[in-house]
Amino acid sequence: MSGYDVPRFGHGSRVPGWDQAADLTKDPAVIPDSATTLVPETLRAGIEAAMAKYPERRSAAIPALHLAQELHGWCSPEAIEQVACVMRLTPAYLISVATFYDMLETRPKPRNDVFVCTNISCSLLGADEFYEAMVAAAAEDPDVGVRSFECLGACDIAPMASVNGEYVGPLETEDAAQIIEDLRAGGPVLEAKQLRFRRSVDPGAVGP
Repeated sequence: MSGYDVPRFGHGSRVPGWDQAADLTKDPAVIPDSATTLVPETLRAGIEAAMAKYPERRSAAIPALHLAQELHGWCSPEAIEQVACVMRLTPAYLISVATFYDMLETRPKPRNDVFVCTNISCSLLGADEFYEAMVAAAAEDPDVGVRSFECLGACDIAPMASVNGEYVGPLETEDAAQIIEDLRAGGPVLEAKQLRFRRSVDPGAVGP
């Protein structure tokens, strides 16, 4: 092992990019020209609305990149350019943000994301077994990507997962196949186990 190698768990969530050397042959970073950079109006409006919530526009980088990822499927070079144009930032700054956070992808990815929490509370209650079941269930579906996640902050529904941003749990191994079926159908995923319907979250919530 060299001095620059980083030990990893078998299904760790470290994002790529941290070990990629800077290309010093590139021209200095510049803000994209708004006159020549085409930005979809829905994306522009969403980014401007996000920036309006913060006194410093850089604070809107994460929600802006999320919007671009939803539109393009990933934080592609084109998506980064569009966000940079609207936010008046350099693409390099946004790439540094996108490569730091697990839920922002700088490479093409499946349309659907399943993040399985494998931190201690979930792991003790069967998350590792569910993760393996989820990987197996999604093996034949290129539209579903499965990743473990260090912590999703929902220990009260452990073991749990985030499916396209929807928190579901507590999970059992047989729920893996149901998640794939629900995603293929295009409807709600494990509706009866969605966090949003738990009364501990919203006492006035009405279940599905």
